Amino acid sequence: MDTIISLSHFALFLIISLGLIVGKASIKGFSLDISAVIFIAMLMGHFGFSLPKEYQQIGLLLFIFTIGIQAGPGFFRSFKQYGRQLFIIAAIIVISGAAVTWICSGLLNMDKALAVGLFNGAMTSTPGLAAAVEVSKSPMASIGYGIAYPFGVVGVVLFVSIAPKVLRINFRKSEEDFDKGLKKNYPEFIAANFRVENPNIDGKSLTDLSFRSVTQCVISRISHAGITTTPSRDTILHTGDIIRALGTAQDLEKVKLFVGPQTQEALPLDKGHDVQWVLVTNKDVINKPLQKLNLGANYDATVVRIRRSGIEIRPMNYTMLRFGDRLLVATSRDSMRQVVKLMGNDDKRLSETDFLPITLGIVIGILVGMIEIPIFGLFNLSLGITGGVLASALILSGLGKTGPIIWSMSSNANQLFRELGLLIFLATVGSEAGAHIADAFVTYGTGPIIAGVAITLLPLIIALIAGNYLLKMNFLTLMGVITGGMTSTPGLAAINTQSDSGIAQVAYAAVYPLALVLMIIFSNVLFYLPQL
Repeated sequence: MDTIISLSHFALFLIISLGLIVGKASIKGFSLDISAVIFIAMLMGHFGFSLPKEYQQIGLLLFIFTIGIQAGPGFFRSFKQYGRQLFIIAAIIVISGAAVTWICSGLLNMDKALAVGLFNGAMTSTPGLAAAVEVSKSPMASIGYGIAYPFGVVGVVLFVSIAPKVLRINFRKSEEDFDKGLKKNYPEFIAANFRVENPNIDGKSLTDLSFRSVTQCVISRISHAGITTTPSRDTILHTGDIIRALGTAQDLEKVKLFVGPQTQEALPLDKGHDVQWVLVTNKDVINKPLQKLNLGANYDATVVRIRRSGIEIRPMNYTMLRFGDRLLVATSRDSMRQVVKLMGNDDKRLSETDFLPITLGIVIGILVGMIEIPIFGLFNLSLGITGGVLASALILSGLGKTGPIIWSMSSNANQLFRELGLLIFLATVGSEAGAHIADAFVTYGTGPIIAGVAITLLPLIIALIAGNYLLKMNFLTLMGVITGGMTSTPGLAAINTQSDSGIAQVAYAAVYPLALVLMIIFSNVLFYLPQL
């Protein structure tokens, strides 16, 4: 038996296998899922199983890098796309959680590593645990995480399930209010046909008229003398022509004033023309603005819509193309083949895994993490492995491409590497913590358990009061922000059982990257902060 235990690779896969089996067990809809691995690892570590530190580092690097690559585009876009309120609440959750941890740590005279572990377990943040383990170099961080994590999961689920009932929230009204605000801030792109009756534009080309600049709309079809084609920049409008324009309802009113009345006449395309979605997968066009591609002059093609990560973007001359964008292109069939070739339009590229961005990105992150900056001659500040790799991944994925390298991963590859790294990391830190957990309970008793409950509940209550009564946020949005700020997927699932509108998911996705970053930052702050 001792020989089997000493085989680290055997112990690693045994711990992971048993953890996954336990994680699949569900009691009234609640399961530990992948996090069960750390509890099995702690149990087996208590009985003598151990794993090399190198496993922990490898798992950590894979996990943190893939988190950054996944969160990067959304992290930077969310600052532009969503209001300050969402980020205020997310920051309140993490900062108040850190404050409660600091107070509890001082009152109980708790080991700093244990306290930071409690902080991350109560907030269900595995990336934060990774930062805590790295900065503390102590198994106590993993012990604290294991103590606080169970209530961290259950507490958020109970809170988001009970709070709406206590406050008597009408979810239907929240959904209606959200839809009204969404239509106001992000108008839907719609299509409408118009008859050219303005004599002032008769005989003038779209370029001469500056049609797009004047109306903020795009023309996808034009019918002249009974023949419907796709327009080019030199297309000339004549009285009696019918055009199809795409834009917001407000912008289409400009078209009506500029061109003529709206009409319900159908515009079936001539056989020689086509409108289709084209996928951007060619490295040569990524990170280039539409104006530089000059599709109108080169191919008589018009980009009507751009769909990116499920969001429709208005095509403008300065719009930069990203890997995976889908363009709705209008042009002749012959030119369409050339546009498709230019853009790539290769679905297989989206599922392929290029290992160079992964390995090179991790190397860059490690080097960035090793940089030390002297602070007033008192101490040197560095991001460390965790912060360096996360920061590099966020920035690189935000850039999208540098030279020939595309800093992205397919969703399947990202999920595979992320979960593999997480499994290896949890198994390693858990087995190390298991060897010391008994001593921790002897030293601190039930104090860490009570502290973990407080670290989970108090930030939730503070965020609810601030969001609902002070900022008067949409309640479903607030619930999404709270679960995102707590990095709690089970909590989001509990909200989804009460409303299937998808409002909470939008808020969750917006603040989740920020919460990940803040948890890592405050894990470091708590460790270096003097005790109360």
